[in-house]
Amino acid sequence: MTQVLRMWPLLTAMHRYDKSVSTRRRGVGTEIDAPILAYLIETRNGRILYDVGCDYSKIADPALRARYYETGESPLPVPQMTDEQRIPNHLARLGLRPSDVDVVMVGHLHFDHAGGLCDVRGCDIHVHADELEAARAQADGGYFQDDFAGDYRWRLQRDEYDLAPGVRAINTPGHTAGHMSLWIELPNGRPVILAGDAADLTENLDDEIAPGLCWNDREDLALASIRKLKSLACETGAFIWPNHDIAFWRTVSGASAWHA
Repeated sequence: MTQVLRMWPLLTAMHRYDKSVSTRRRGVGTEIDAPILAYLIETRNGRILYDVGCDYSKIADPALRARYYETGESPLPVPQMTDEQRIPNHLARLGLRPSDVDVVMVGHLHFDHAGGLCDVRGCDIHVHADELEAARAQADGGYFQDDFAGDYRWRLQRDEYDLAPGVRAINTPGHTAGHMSLWIELPNGRPVILAGDAADLTENLDDEIAPGLCWNDREDLALASIRKLKSLACETGAFIWPNHDIAFWRTVSGASAWHA
């Protein structure tokens, strides 16, 4: 029986970029608005945070923004993020502090998912061992080394496992070497699968289109993970939540907490 009580989707920033970032070789020249999301899951055993958004200081400080986003031949689009969208401020609005979070699970270590680790120091950080290895080796330009450097309490994983009854980590490599999604059994209604960047958009799922960036160009791994999530959804009756889909975000953003 699930021990999940409720879940909050948290909008940590907005990003505007070429659609081909989300859909491989499709949508070149078309810009889309993409939410950057995190999720707080409350269970009877404690609280789990899936992803933490960007490092706000790298966006707010002009010198840091220039260093991290505006250099190189292909500068990264700068997310639109306010101080109110930082994880500690989301938690404060719920009457919580970062120390009230028991486990942080980072689906992967790209800057828009792991940059906010600096705001949750002291929590146990779950991540796939292959992901941390690839990130430290700078497998692609989405990793900012100081986002995950320092005295973090890493809890490295390889196998799929239950973080709590009703919350299961699912291996979905492809976009990155050790990407992990999350299957959640809510107290009422259908389970939810947080796809992470295994599927940015509903289009990735419906048309089985890989993300634009694939680790070592392993499009086959990314497609296998999409099909794995779709199969799991079919087996369990789950609804897959894409990670950067503005139309989808609008369908769930109105609820103060998600129960079913």
